[in-house]
Amino acid sequence: MSEKKLKNHALNYEKWGYFFIAPFFIIYIIFQLIPLISTIWNSFFENYRVGLMTVGPNFVGMANYKEVLFNTDMPRYAMNTLIMWIMGFVPQIVLSLLLSIWFCDTELRIKCTSFFKTVIYMPNLIMASAFAMLFFMLFSDAGPVNALAVSMGWIEEPVRFLTQKTTVRTLVAVMNLLMWYGNTTLLLMSGILGIDNSIFEAARIDGANPFTIFVKVTLPSLMPILVYVMITSLIGGIQMFDVPQILTNGGGNPNRTSMTLIMYLNAHLGSKNYGIGGAISVLIFIITAILSATVYKFTMKDYKDAK
Repeated sequence: MSEKKLKNHALNYEKWGYFFIAPFFIIYIIFQLIPLISTIWNSFFENYRVGLMTVGPNFVGMANYKEVLFNTDMPRYAMNTLIMWIMGFVPQIVLSLLLSIWFCDTELRIKCTSFFKTVIYMPNLIMASAFAMLFFMLFSDAGPVNALAVSMGWIEEPVRFLTQKTTVRTLVAVMNLLMWYGNTTLLLMSGILGIDNSIFEAARIDGANPFTIFVKVTLPSLMPILVYVMITSLIGGIQMFDVPQILTNGGGNPNRTSMTLIMYLNAHLGSKNYGIGGAISVLIFIITAILSATVYKFTMKDYKDAK
């Protein structure tokens, strides 16, 4: 049989690669790319409902973006979102770093590490809505926290936690901390376990104390994982919705000081104002991209230089 006939009869496996990757691209195009294009398209149109009457769609160009940036409180809601994210992320990363170092330290030899890993990760499995409802019941005016404090004589009358700016933001930050510190801890532990143990041994032989080892060895080696955690947490913080939405009954109380960007977007989508909603969505996307790129550039600069 000639060489040409052998090639014709040979099985071609290359086409099966396209077959296996096709589901990803099909799902991505249907559920992400098309909605993204539709959102950008709608942002250039006036399209909303007033009572039973629908206005539009009428092409208005950049008018929706000007309306959102200069005639609404979106910058204020962006600041609310950033503040609550920082309040939750800073203690989260500190606690996760501390726990991951303890669990990975061969000198401490902590027992039952698997049990502790399971326990600290369990809050991540609880739905955010359940967490928010729990805190809403605990810290309500007639909730267990106020009842206990009054019965113990610590306060004379119940504290209105859900009507004060500081306490509401703190509760949101605490919930985000409890839900995500376990996941962050496991990510940092995987990064620490990936560092060659001989580096730590060499540092100890050279007389480095635990703090010096942490600053000079652990942190620089963990930088890619820390950047990943920071960026993903930042994206999640910008998308913060369910916890403050349920805790404040969708109002961002008090006086919209806990209103987040996605809560603001949800209000427009609920009222069928697709033009303004599309403009808000595009602006949130741009904000997320800029902040993520900025964090990556400045945090990875020293790491790349060292490499």
